Amino acid sequence: MTSPAPARDDSALDNPVWSSLTGAHAGLAVGGDLVRRFPDDVSPFAAVRTWDEPGVWDAILALVGPGGEFPLPPAGVALPHGWETVFTLDAWQLVETDRLETRPDDEAVVLGADDAPEMLALVERSRPGPFLPRTYVMGRYVGIRRDGRLVAMAGERVRPAGWTEISAVTTDPGHRGEGLASRLVRDVAHHVHARGDRAYLHTSADNPALSLYERLGFEIRRPMVFGTVRTPGA
Repeated sequence: MTSPAPARDDSALDNPVWSSLTGAHAGLAVGGDLVRRFPDDVSPFAAVRTWDEPGVWDAILALVGPGGEFPLPPAGVALPHGWETVFTLDAWQLVETDRLETRPDDEAVVLGADDAPEMLALVERSRPGPFLPRTYVMGRYVGIRRDGRLVAMAGERVRPAGWTEISAVTTDPGHRGEGLASRLVRDVAHHVHARGDRAYLHTSADNPALSLYERLGFEIRRPMVFGTVRTPGA
C-alpha cells in the first residue's frame, strides 16, 4: 500500500548535511556552531553553517587538523592559500515526486550492529559509495538475503529537516536484474513517509541507476559536485 508523501519545503536540501548535523543527527555531531562532521567510523560527511563566515576556514582546520580532509565547498568559494582539492565527482540530487509508489517489503529484514560485517562485505563486492563500520547508526537499513547471505540492501543516511536521504542502495553482482533494489527503495521510502519525511537521494552523474530512480518516481532537483579538499600540512 502506497503511503502518501507529506508536503515539504525543500530549502534544507541546499545544505543537507548541516541541517542533519544540527537536527536529526545532532547527537552524532562532532564540532561546534560553525563546522560539524560525523564521527570517522560513521560517515565522511561534514558541513559548515555558512561559507560567508570569515572564521570558517580556521574552524575547519581546527576540526580536521593539518593535512585533514573536508568536503569540497560549492562553486564560487575559493580555497585559501595552501589548501588543495583532492578529488571531485559530478553528481545529481534527486527528490521524490507523486509518482513514487512506496510499500513495505515482506522479505526485507532490518539490519544493525550484528549485521555490520555482512553489510561491509556486500559494499566491498558492489561498491555503492561510502559505507563505514558504523554507518548503520544513521538510520534504518534493510536487506534481502538469499540462502542466508545478504545480497541487497538500502537505508537512510543524511536527514535534513523534513527529508531523509535514501542511500547504500546496492545489490550483489550475482543478483542484479532481480528487482531487489527497487523493492528496497520502496520499502525505505514507505517508512520515511511514515515518519513524516519525504525521500531524496544522490547519485553520481554517470551512474546507470539514475534511470532506475527516475522510473521509480524521483526527479533531478539540481546538479552537484562532490569532492574533498585537504587542509595545509603541519
